[in-house]
Amino acid sequence: MFDFMFFFNSVLLGVGLAMDAFSVSLANGLNEPTMKKPRMCGMAGIFSFFQFAMPMIGWICVSTIAQKFEAFEKFIPWIALALLGYIGGKMLYEGIKNGGEEEEKKSVGFSALIVQGVATSIDALSVGFTISEHNWLQALIACLVIAVVTFFICMGGLFIGKKFGTALAGKASIFGGAILVFIGLEIFITSWF
Repeated sequence: MFDFMFFFNSVLLGVGLAMDAFSVSLANGLNEPTMKKPRMCGMAGIFSFFQFAMPMIGWICVSTIAQKFEAFEKFIPWIALALLGYIGGKMLYEGIKNGGEEEEKKSVGFSALIVQGVATSIDALSVGFTISEHNWLQALIACLVIAVVTFFICMGGLFIGKKFGTALAGKASIFGGAILVFIGLEIFITSWF
């Protein structure tokens, strides 16, 4: 039931799913190089929560209303593209508008973090299909493992972003926005292959 391969596969799923959240964390760290550790933990926690919730919701959907979920799955890349494109485009616009000059950094607000969390984890809904053979306890534990892995990967992204955010100064908003737009495009494009 809970053997080595179960946990190994759950960790691998966590690493794969956390890559988008890592990139967004990197962008957030670039945008806010003076971020304190409690805020970093909160940010990573939000990404972890959504990376836990989305596969669990996917598992519930597969277990109960699979046909309706399959119809929704084709819209996932469009939603991720729209959400990340909006946030990244806004960051790009503000960075370009200010000419890349050093400005007082604005921290990412709670509502923007929620949007980022949803956008980076919405593709994790489909993981519900890959864990559909699990019973509810196995699905719950697999999703918890994914959340823990995501937390640590996001903390790494935030630390790296903070380090380079100080070096890049005013260009961080442009760079971070470009990363978010790129992630949205990557999710959208790879969904067709």
